[in-house]
Amino acid sequence: MSRPLWSGLKAWARDLKRDVVALWIAARDPRTPMLAKLLAASVAAYALSPIDLIPDFIPVLGYLDDLLIVPLGIFLAIRLVPPALMAEFRIAAEARAGRPVSRFAATVVVALWLAGLAAVVLLLWPAKTN
Repeated sequence: MSRPLWSGLKAWARDLKRDVVALWIAARDPRTPMLAKLLAASVAAYALSPIDLIPDFIPVLGYLDDLLIVPLGIFLAIRLVPPALMAEFRIAAEARAGRPVSRFAATVVVALWLAGLAAVVLLLWPAKTN
């Protein structure tokens, strides 16, 4: 990879991380419109969750959420937050020392996996015949 392309990708990834934290802040700010707040909270919670809905070891699909779904959600959420507020949230995100972690989102993902597993077990469990 050429040096300018690589540095451009690194800058994009750094901005994406900052924007996730900015959306996490936006979701908690009362000035954020409700639709933007809901989408920002969902996107930030998923992006900050230590557990993926689609694990990375699944070929192609495992990285689909990281490479397409999360950036698209971030883009849409940013579009819904008023620009002046988003600029303020980005400054606040850059000032934060650490990245927040969404344990709630991790719990939701684990619950979805357990529900899916239970559904598969119920579908595959042999039915009683009388």
